[in-house]
Amino acid sequence: MGVVSFLSAVTISLVPEARGGPFVFSGDLGRCCARAAALGFDAVEIFPPSADAVDAGELKALLKRHDLRLAAMGTGAGWLKHRWSLTSADPSIRKHARDFVGKIIDCAAAFKAPAIIGSIQGRVEADVTRKQGEQWLAESLRSLGRRAGRNGVTLLYEPLNRYESNLFNRAEDAAAFLSRRKLSHVKLLCDLFHMNIEEASIPATLRAVARQLGHIHFADTNRRAMGFGHLDVAPIIQTLRDIRYAGYLSAEVLPMPNPEAAARQTIRAIRKLIKTDSVKPC
Repeated sequence: MGVVSFLSAVTISLVPEARGGPFVFSGDLGRCCARAAALGFDAVEIFPPSADAVDAGELKALLKRHDLRLAAMGTGAGWLKHRWSLTSADPSIRKHARDFVGKIIDCAAAFKAPAIIGSIQGRVEADVTRKQGEQWLAESLRSLGRRAGRNGVTLLYEPLNRYESNLFNRAEDAAAFLSRRKLSHVKLLCDLFHMNIEEASIPATLRAVARQLGHIHFADTNRRAMGFGHLDVAPIIQTLRDIRYAGYLSAEVLPMPNPEAAARQTIRAIRKLIKTDSVKPC
């Protein structure tokens, strides 16, 4: 079998309210894409305030100019800006959340990229049973997954750590949920930061969910760039090679000590760990 290669991606936030969050670059999209390309990333992962805020023509031109791809598009602004979630007890809020995600699915699919369900999944609220919360989540993922499938892409579902959601914190539990509910066109996004909190063994978990793994958020234990924390990442990389993962390692990390340093450290870590020509030279 040939050598498995990975693609590198870096996050860009276009949401002012998310400043200081785990996004390497923020602000002007053109400037951010130029820096991502100059540092050697293969792709960008964009966190927009809404699908309507993304000028598809501008984005297409920027990606072409800088020889970049769109790795994925986040939907968390629906929660951050509006407090919409897919598991709210209020049906009108659930509808707003589904509509918000659906439009981002359409937007991202134009670039053959998936949308991400992270914080907008919500949580089981005090007046909602666990069974009901899971049912609402399944209904939303089913309809949104089908929408993604019609667009020729997948939908990414991200298990979050216990401090951010009480739905699914462990990747194996999330994978079992997707299988049990027979949800099509939905894959897992495994974030190494969340996994470090919740999993007994990250490599073992990645092996267990290999068939459903669609995307990796490449972050160290402290949510900083890989190498700025204490995660033993070499066994994780070997596991990804063993399971033939050929997707993105995307830096959803804090812009510390500054965006440039976080981006440089990420690409440096990828080159050191991967030792492959898949990453473009600076």
